[in-house]
Amino acid sequence: MGFTFSNKLSRSKNGTGSEIVEMEENHLPSPSQIEIGPAEPVKPPIEISEEHRDPKLNDKHQSSGKVIDAVWGEIDLNDGSSPNYRNLTWVKASVLEVKTQIGLGVLGLPAALNVLGFVPGIICILVIAIIITWSDYVVGTFKMNHPEVYTVSDVGYIMFGKWGREILGFAYVLEVVATGGASFLSISVAFNAITDHATCSVVWAIIGAIIVGFLSSIQTLGKISWLGWVGLVSIMSAVITLMVGLGISGKPSLAPTDEPYTIITQAVGKPSFVEAINAVCIIIFAYAGTPNFFNIVGEMRNPEDFTKSVLIGQTAITTIYLVVAAVVYHYAGQYIASPALGSAGIILKKVCYGLALPGLCVGGTLFMHVAAKYIFVRILRNSVHLSKNTPVHYVAWYGSVAFVCAIGFVIAEAIPFFNDLLSLIGALLATVICIQMESFMWMWDNIRSPTRGTLSWNLLMAMNIIFFIAGWFLMIAGTYGSVVTINDNFNSGSVGSAFSCADNS
Repeated sequence: MGFTFSNKLSRSKNGTGSEIVEMEENHLPSPSQIEIGPAEPVKPPIEISEEHRDPKLNDKHQSSGKVIDAVWGEIDLNDGSSPNYRNLTWVKASVLEVKTQIGLGVLGLPAALNVLGFVPGIICILVIAIIITWSDYVVGTFKMNHPEVYTVSDVGYIMFGKWGREILGFAYVLEVVATGGASFLSISVAFNAITDHATCSVVWAIIGAIIVGFLSSIQTLGKISWLGWVGLVSIMSAVITLMVGLGISGKPSLAPTDEPYTIITQAVGKPSFVEAINAVCIIIFAYAGTPNFFNIVGEMRNPEDFTKSVLIGQTAITTIYLVVAAVVYHYAGQYIASPALGSAGIILKKVCYGLALPGLCVGGTLFMHVAAKYIFVRILRNSVHLSKNTPVHYVAWYGSVAFVCAIGFVIAEAIPFFNDLLSLIGALLATVICIQMESFMWMWDNIRSPTRGTLSWNLLMAMNIIFFIAGWFLMIAGTYGSVVTINDNFNSGSVGSAFSCADNS
């Protein structure tokens, strides 16, 4: 018999891989933290230079030295033999967080308000924003407590073992790849709108997949962060142009041209249950970037700054969502188009899609990048090739990018009711990954907290239980609503054909 130290307890305050070594070398657990188990062979300690023992110093980009990370292993900054997977500042992280969520989702929010009405719609946006912001915060704290976590599947392994890793990993990849595939369709819509359907829609989707695949192949989020600025400016300029155009013209493109009409906006809508839950799922989809936040905090120079980036990013996102949804719905009313960029007439439609095109490409890029990174890490984890520029490293990385882009393209083009299917995946999987799982993660880490029983602990525990139950309700009800909508579309014959060349703009 021998003595082993509990892995969870020894890592409870860690922020980076370098701290793991420090904790094991310099701190002894209390007797209550010792577990009796089979003896393991003693390994020589890892030698780490003094400037990298302090996580603050380790996270500052040094011109020389090595960074020891719990996921990537040894990152050598001396000779350029290693991609720097720990080079993301909190400012760049905030931009990536904003662009990860602002994309297709924001273009559907005015339609959600048209269904729910102004007051319920705005309340839903604010409530979901609070829930998702808490979930994003928990992602950062869980990463600090468990430095070996890089994706959702790692969380599943910690809490539920091998089956948890595979099930949550599959759900994560399916959601992210499907969302990335939706960008191929949105890109084809943009090209069709700009060129008056100059060629087959499938051709435009292939071009979109090639563009996204090329940009996704940039190896690190630190190097890809500048695209976040491009995408953010692109989408914002498009929606601002849309709002200004609607305000000046005073007439939505879908309004009747040969008869009088009145724009109707409702303070409180009167939707059916299916219509209401589908509108709520649109809002959830707009905030469903949480799974990608694991990758973002995993590549930050100083993970302790993650909370700051989340608060700034989520405040910006929610402000933009409220303004865009309210202004566009006010001017378009029941004549809102979906996506909303087509609401202001043919000319402005071309202008808006032209401005939004780079942002749509960047949105797909971020989703396909993190999906490929998940597969890449799973293939090479615990291998020297993971953080070294070897031939194996490059083959695995570019192969992963090509694979996820190909799967996303097939999903987007082969399934004729893709938008409804995306809603189904969002309701069935996004709620689990963005709400229930984070609530359970907090309870998992804090159930034996020293503060247990205090007023703050009781309130936080109650809040997470409420979020957990609400997530299950939204998942079940949203899935039901999506299935009913898909069935109605089949019965009405409104479902298009697979790999159709028809104009989808």
